[in-house]
Amino acid sequence: MVALTPQPTNPVGRGASIALVVLLHIAIIYALVTGLARRMVEVVRHPIETKIIEEAKPVAPDLPPPAPLPVPKFEVPPPPYIPPPEVHIQPPPAPQTAIVVTTPVTPAAPIPPPVARAAEALPHASVHTPPVIDATQCEKPEYPAAARRFRESGTVVLRILVGVDGSVISSEVKTSSGSKRLDEAAREGLSLCRFKPGMVDGKPEQAWSTLRYAWKLQD
Repeated sequence: MVALTPQPTNPVGRGASIALVVLLHIAIIYALVTGLARRMVEVVRHPIETKIIEEAKPVAPDLPPPAPLPVPKFEVPPPPYIPPPEVHIQPPPAPQTAIVVTTPVTPAAPIPPPVARAAEALPHASVHTPPVIDATQCEKPEYPAAARRFRESGTVVLRILVGVDGSVISSEVKTSSGSKRLDEAAREGLSLCRFKPGMVDGKPEQAWSTLRYAWKLQD
């Protein structure tokens, strides 16, 4: 059987440990007595304040206030010049002196009656006779076939210019019969006739006259 031999201890180290433990207890007791621990807790318990520091704005230099703007002055224009109306005063006419001259009248030859003197002063009046237009003295115009087919009829009035030899110089329709075919047929047919010319102081003259021509259908 093997016997265990106890290890030798260091009395210096053991004494130092004991002294350290004693010192620690002394410190704790001192702290409790003086209230150091409570002060430390109170310091820790104080709230932490945070402050936001604003950036300082640059201060503008003091400038003099702006000068006030001048108030515009409005001048009232003078009233327009209106010339006074011109008044023309006519002087009264100068009085006229009436001058009466008396002349002796010598009896003259007897004056003829006014009727006889007027007859002598008037020129000779011309005597006009209109042309004599007689449609029965010439050949009748031919009835247009188209107007006969459509049963057209009526009376046309023509203006005819008759020359000095009785021939028709010109003709025109004054009043229509209602059918252009009948109007034109009458104008062309009667323009071939010869009539008695108009007269002036017994001499033939060119003159206008009118003629009525009736278109009638024979059943």
